[in-house]
Amino acid sequence: MSESQRPSDVSGRLNTGVAHNARVWNYWIGGKDNYEIDKQVGDQVVTMFPVIRDVARADRQFLGRTVRFLTADCGVRQFLDIGTGLPTVDNTHEIAQRIAPESRIVYVDNDPIVLVHARSLLTGTPQGATDYIDADIHDPDGVVEGASATLDLDQPVAVMMLGILNFVLDTGEAQDIVHRIMAAVPSGSYLALTHPTTDTDLGGEGNVEAMKFWNENATPPITARSRAEINSFFDGLDLVAPGLVSCAQWRVESNSLAELPQFGAVALKT
Repeated sequence: MSESQRPSDVSGRLNTGVAHNARVWNYWIGGKDNYEIDKQVGDQVVTMFPVIRDVARADRQFLGRTVRFLTADCGVRQFLDIGTGLPTVDNTHEIAQRIAPESRIVYVDNDPIVLVHARSLLTGTPQGATDYIDADIHDPDGVVEGASATLDLDQPVAVMMLGILNFVLDTGEAQDIVHRIMAAVPSGSYLALTHPTTDTDLGGEGNVEAMKFWNENATPPITARSRAEINSFFDGLDLVAPGLVSCAQWRVESNSLAELPQFGAVALKT
């Protein structure tokens, strides 16, 4: 992380009196980087939407399967992981560099507590590179500029947007963000994305009241979207089989896992 990108006032930006997504998510997947307020809000969401812990774990497992697929099967050696969240077991660089030590990974987040833990994300292989930039997804050009210091944007990049576009409340803006970032990477690049849904065929109706409670008691505000809206983020890209499905069922060895109201997909830029 360059000095210009290193947060200078993280403590001033850190509010431990209001529940925050990165910390609550960490609580749901069994982590310890959270506060009492995060547990209180997280537990209330669980009472309203009991599958949320399963969603959180399934999203994390999707990350692992996706990175392994892109590295081992598709030959990707560069990853741009936007909306990193708090580090836990098997982060993107650990999975990719275990398969291909020369892999280069850039993490992007602007959450102050994530920034506190950023250095633990920077211990990669000597053959590869791991960097972290303090940037906001609402500024896609800034994300691309920061990533270009570590990634070769003339070579394929896997852009990871797991559980991040749901914090961009305007769908048109979210579509523009995806378009601008994917326009900056060459053919042979991939987009991996997960997103909560309100679709009833996946049980997404439970998201409505839970997200209303979240938006009244936590930060940042969040939204769920329909299958069609989420599918629009892949316009101009070729979806990899099995397409847009519950993230719990994307390329799993067994179909016995229950569908969860969190879509996931990977697509190729040709």
